[in-house]
Order: sequence, then structure tokens, then C-alpha cells
Amino acid sequence: MKNFIYKNWTKWSLILALIFMISACEDNFDNNGLAVDSPSNVTSFKIKGVTGTIDQKTATIAVILPYGTDITAVNPEIILEEGATSNLNLNSAINFTNPLKFRVVNGNLYKDYTVNVTVLSPIKSFKINNVAATINDISKTITMTLPENTDLTALQPVIELTQGVSISPPSGTTIDFSNTVTFVITANGKSVNYTANAGVPNSGLTVAFLGTAATRSAITNMDEITAVNWLFDNFTGARYISFGSVLNGTDLSNVDVIWWHFDSATNLPAVAFNPAVTNALKSFRTNGGNLLLTSFASQYVDALGIVPAGKGPNNVFGDFLPNGFVDGNSWGMSFVGHENHPVFQGLVTYESGKANLLQSDTFRLNHTAWWFLPEWGGYGNGEGWRNQTGGTNLASEAWDNSLDGRVTIAEFPNTGTNKNVIVISMGAYDWYNETNGSGVPSQANEFIGNIKLLTQNSINYLAGN
Repeated sequence: MKNFIYKNWTKWSLILALIFMISACEDNFDNNGLAVDSPSNVTSFKIKGVTGTIDQKTATIAVILPYGTDITAVNPEIILEEGATSNLNLNSAINFTNPLKFRVVNGNLYKDYTVNVTVLSPIKSFKINNVAATINDISKTITMTLPENTDLTALQPVIELTQGVSISPPSGTTIDFSNTVTFVITANGKSVNYTANAGVPNSGLTVAFLGTAATRSAITNMDEITAVNWLFDNFTGARYISFGSVLNGTDLSNVDVIWWHFDSATNLPAVAFNPAVTNALKSFRTNGGNLLLTSFASQYVDALGIVPAGKGPNNVFGDFLPNGFVDGNSWGMSFVGHENHPVFQGLVTYESGKANLLQSDTFRLNHTAWWFLPEWGGYGNGEGWRNQTGGTNLASEAWDNSLDGRVTIAEFPNTGTNKNVIVISMGAYDWYNETNGSGVPSQANEFIGNIKLLTQNSINYLAGN
């Protein structure tokens, strides 16, 4: 009996030891909460003499380089823990334009690192009347939306530059921004041109933000809060209208545009389908009112009879906190063929008819309510969709220049001059970038200026059409 116990104890001891070893190894496979002290650590990482910041817990390395640094062919200097090796080929120059991942191995343990290299923008900030512009160093553009009634003919931008950079016209110069302005940036004897555009909302408009909350201050969804705050900051005639007030017969006759941005749930709230509400909004439209429906609110075109029954968005989805994800690609749209449409004017584009709305490596929930054309709904392509819905498809995903794959932005109706409904339905139309599931704040979205300008243009177009 003793021999049996001994043998079994030895057997189970070996199994437990094996489990412990596997668990210990697995801990090193998971970069969430890795041990700070590891035999697979990178202890130093430099690019062109600049030391990167290493976060051992998340296995990320951040390197910030001066403006003008070429990072397409770089030989980094790396120091590892004793006995460790990496799979980086240090004998060849490396392109750090995009995040770079590599592995460090020491014995049977390894750690995967991600290197993010940032080249400083020549312009730290560009403000007019304390309103910050969106600066895109790829397209070399400066865009901003100024409050309604701003006089564009005599503005003084306040510009903060990176060390060693000069700009012409200089900060504080009085400039006419009623047309595109060119700024010349010079550093290390080389000059490049940045183009600046400043837009303002149409004056005298009454724009109502429609919501499920009883009051503006009672809104809880951060995407909706960010959107409504932008509206009130930029349109002096902004007001908030609740579905409850529409249900109770509030007067809509003095409203030019109603904007419903619904980001809270894939299913629209029951109050939106109350006959008193739908009838009021149908009458508003019949009497010359205009509707802007964004995110999940795009589905409302069916209930309001804007499209024939059953012809609303057929592909509705999206994550909700704490879920969500980060994508290494920027998300945008193609509006090829509609480059001159007023809703797209002034957008920062990366090629003709293409603009990004959501920057790579920005946390996203992908709230989408669009039309998926080829396989579903019997549409076949963009022409089939137009024929069956009575709308004009203005944009699709960035890869779809023929606009035959998705409908991400549309206007209704497609006949006559009074186009009084615009729908923006893509997941990239994201006003607020939440913290990720681990509570880490998302980076700022470089393309938020495009979202703001697209919305401003849509409101102006609806009211003036």
C-alpha cells in the first residue's frame, strides 16, 4: 500500500510540475500583464540616437523623432537581456512607417514587442479664435470649422511650431480665409506647402438634435454627447428635441434640419415607431423640413416611408463596450463620381474621391447600418439599389470606386431638386473613441475633422437645397 501511494504521489508530482511549467510559459505568451522582469526583455531600443520608451508590461516601444526624419530605411540599436535573441534582421534597414512587431526569445520563453515610431509634425498646433485645426501631415492640409457668423476675411491664426521649423505667413498674421490659404513650412533648408481651409456653418439655421433622452444633459452615450456638443458649439441656432416632446406635439415648423445620431443600440427605440412620432416627422418632411440620419438611425428611413417598405439598411451590426477592437488600417470611404457634391467639399482626401474618417490604431466599435448590395436584398449593384429605394448612393467603402458594393452615404429622393434626407451609415463615422476593454484610452482620431466637416456640409446642403 505504501509503495502504491509513493508511486502515485511521484506520478502526480510530475504532472503538477508539468502543469506549473506550462502555466509559467503561457504567462509569457500573453502580452496582457507580462512580468516587468523577464529574460526575454528588450532593455534598450534606439533609432538614430533617440532612445525609445519601453513599456515592459504591454511589450510596446514608442520612439518619437524630430520633424523631417526619414524612417523608411533605419537600422535600430537594440540591447536585450543576456542570452536573448530577436528575429529582427539588424543587418538590413527596416521601414518603421507602420507599427513593427518582432519577437525576443530566451530559452523556452519569448515576448512579442510592437514598435511605434512617430515623426513629429512641423506644426504642434494651429488655432483661430481658440478653435483648433485638424492637421494632416500626409496630405499636408490644415482644416477647421469655425462658429457660425465668423468673418473669414480677417483672421489671425496662432501657430505653434516644432523646434527648428519656420512658417510663412507667420503666426499672428491677419489673413483672408475665404479661400484656400497656402502656408510654406521650412526646416533644414527644405520647404513644403500646407494648404489651409476654414469653413463655417450657414448662418440663421435652426438645427435640432433629436434624442431619446428627456434633455440634452441627460444623454449618456458618449458618441451622441460628443456629436451634440459639436453641434451646439458651431451652430448658434442649435436646439435639442426629445422623442418625448415630438410625441407630445412639439412645434417643428421653425426647424430647418433635424439630426438624429443614434449610437446606443442596433435596434431603434420603441418610441421612434409610435404613430404620433412617425406622423409628426413625416409631416415635418412634407412641409419642407430636412432630416440627417446617422449611425444606427439610418434604419429610420423605412419607418418614415423614405424608402419602400423593407428597403432600409440590410446589414446592421457593431460592438458595444467593453468589446471593440483596434485595427492597423485607417477606415474611410470612396465617393468617386461625386467629388463635386457639396457634402464632400473641403474633406482631406488621400486621393481623388477618397477620404479617411477613422485613423489606424484607434479603438473602434464599428457601429454600422448600411446597405450590402451584391449578395443581399436583390439589389445586385448600385443601379439596382437606386431603382428599388429611390435614393442616390453617394459613397461606399474605400475599395469600392464603382459604388456597387455598399451604400454608406445616401440622399433621398433621387428625383427633383429637394433632396431632404441624408443618411451616413458607416462604422468609420465615429465621434468618440472610448477606452479599450483594458481601460487604456484610445489615441485621438486624426481624421475627426473630416467627420465634422462632412456633417456640417450635410446640414448646410439640406437646409440650402
